[in-house]
Amino acid sequence: MGGAQMSSLYKKCRTYNKGFYTATQEKRNDLPWSRSKMLDGHLLLGWLSFTVIVYLFNLPGPTTAYFGLTGNEPLSILPLSSQPEENVGRAHYKLCDRLKLEKKQRRMCRRDPGVAETLMEAISMSALECQYQFRFERWNCSLEGRYRANILKRGFKETAFLYAVSSAGLTHAMAKACSAGRMERCTCDEAPDLENRKAWQWGGCGDNLKYSNKFVKDFLGKRSNKDLRARVDMHNTNVGMKVIKAGVETTCKCHGVSGSCTVQTCWRQLSPFHEIGKQLKQRYEASLKVGSSTNEATGEGEISQARPQQQPLPGPSNDPIPRTMDLLHIEDSPSFCRPSKYSPGTSARKCYKDKNCDAICCGRGHNTQSRVVTRPCQCQVRWCCYVECKQCTQREEVYTCKG
Repeated sequence: MGGAQMSSLYKKCRTYNKGFYTATQEKRNDLPWSRSKMLDGHLLLGWLSFTVIVYLFNLPGPTTAYFGLTGNEPLSILPLSSQPEENVGRAHYKLCDRLKLEKKQRRMCRRDPGVAETLMEAISMSALECQYQFRFERWNCSLEGRYRANILKRGFKETAFLYAVSSAGLTHAMAKACSAGRMERCTCDEAPDLENRKAWQWGGCGDNLKYSNKFVKDFLGKRSNKDLRARVDMHNTNVGMKVIKAGVETTCKCHGVSGSCTVQTCWRQLSPFHEIGKQLKQRYEASLKVGSSTNEATGEGEISQARPQQQPLPGPSNDPIPRTMDLLHIEDSPSFCRPSKYSPGTSARKCYKDKNCDAICCGRGHNTQSRVVTRPCQCQVRWCCYVECKQCTQREEVYTCKG
């Protein structure tokens, strides 16, 4: 609560106290000394109670719900593993409790037994994809403990990617869970232009993106438009969901005598999540740095691209969020070269000579080690039915960044 709010609250409480005091002053003068002191105590207690109540009512409520790589879930819960419970019908309750969800999120998790495992699958999928996409970068998606928490406190490009890949992972996992029959509240895609009943009969079941989008928006909730950081986070979250939607493809299968296509069944299918991660990585590379400006007509804050003349991004002048599929960030990222609260640095990191050693090692140079490795080679398929390989020994060089 700011100073102006505290001053206003103090004046309200003084006005209330003055009126309450005046109303009881005459009664107090007619009372004995001991009872007068008792009345003073009740007056003080009443004033304090009112102050606390007014303060609680003026506290800002939660503006958003976070999840996945942007939430408080301990990533140590991964990989997904559920222990058998005595009460099978409520086994998913404990999975929901392992995730640090808000009240509404926990309720949504518990109402369908398939949601808990889908949420955990989404976290795992997002984390693995983030680490895969940044495996050759200085920041290799270090998600351990304080590194992730400290990055989420800032508006870096890396923060933008975490928001996008988290929402994309949840959207993708939920749509796939519906089509796989793991959910009670959704099944296959219900697109009106597709014959889903025939698709299910012939084994083709569309990924239910419509239900998934509705679930994710409800699960994550709405965010305040008054804060620049909140609007940027919301934008990046929406980018993750939009990339999923843009990657939907229609798959068709022909049925008929001798391979003829007399009957054609079609269904909608999501792109593999590796492809989604690749597109988000490209948007990370082209992320736009934005600042906050004020619309003179409305007096409301807007997001504008950080250019010398602060020209607004495409879209209506009163639109607080730019109409773009690019990721947005509000401050420059650190170098990630040395150990800091954002990453463990790149010392001793493995690199690939002539590819990324110069970039990852930040000009410090790299060490070269020679080692002997044994791998399967010259593999052949034998009838029937196994693969036979020889063991080949070779020497290879390993490059690691100097400290």
